[in-house]
Amino acid sequence: MKVTIVGAGAVGASCAEYIAIKDFASEVVLLDIKEGFAEGKAMDLMQTASLNGFDTKITGITNDYSKTAGSDIAVITSGIPRKPGMTREELIGINAGIVQSVASSLLEHSPDVTLIVVSNPMDTMTYLVHKTTDIPKNKIIGMGGALDSARFKYRLAQALEAPISDVDGMVIGGHSDTGMVPLTRHATRNSVKVSEFLSEDRLNQVAEDTKVGGATLTKLLGTSAWYAPGAAVSALVQAIACDQKKMFPCSAFLEGEYGLNDICIGVPVLLGKNGIEKIVEIELDEAEKAKMKESAEGVSKVNELLQF
Repeated sequence: MKVTIVGAGAVGASCAEYIAIKDFASEVVLLDIKEGFAEGKAMDLMQTASLNGFDTKITGITNDYSKTAGSDIAVITSGIPRKPGMTREELIGINAGIVQSVASSLLEHSPDVTLIVVSNPMDTMTYLVHKTTDIPKNKIIGMGGALDSARFKYRLAQALEAPISDVDGMVIGGHSDTGMVPLTRHATRNSVKVSEFLSEDRLNQVAEDTKVGGATLTKLLGTSAWYAPGAAVSALVQAIACDQKKMFPCSAFLEGEYGLNDICIGVPVLLGKNGIEKIVEIELDEAEKAKMKESAEGVSKVNELLQF
């Protein structure tokens, strides 16, 4: 099992670390455009192998996609964050060019690879990969909902004053502050609905705190988070690599599911050796349907800024 991670920054390196520690992949390739950067990260990580007890080989590469040949799964974290004074159109234009180039280079050397897109705006970048490559839709997965759901469960556990292992919940919709749809009605504490323990106002606060989870961390850290995003990506990689058939909310290309067409947005999916094995349609009430529709409209507006 060979996994390539394009972008050796904080998220990519964290993802490589978590994959290595879980010890299910034979090789992880870290690729970056900055000379020596991926090689340094890989060497540092490999020097933890005897301490953390893993045998996964981690290789660092500077912009040589031939070394990624034969990858089973590839993760795309490349792109730039939005900078002060930069318009959304400018950000999308720059990142679209990067993501399209990365996807093309990966497929040139690994035509059967399954792609996991992390670059932002994630739903739109996932849609771009669908529209500019010929690989099956089940092999293109956007990572957002897994991270958002982890943050949702964290906030629920805080509110419940419960161990997080007792808590289950899911966030669907777009991977943005306004697009997320935390499914508070479906959330449970050890199979009991959390509404049995928390007031409607408290649940609404949990949902709002979840939606600004990334922005909250950026304000505290001065940069984007990396531990939870890296862990979320590694969980998706493991589910595919080990054919776990685990359910995660991921950005998937919809063709009628949830009443939506020609869009990539977060919905529950089963992940296994074929990538997205199944899109799971859960019953939403009218309020949830309205939020999902609004989220999809927001994603579609961003998609319209693409040029391909």
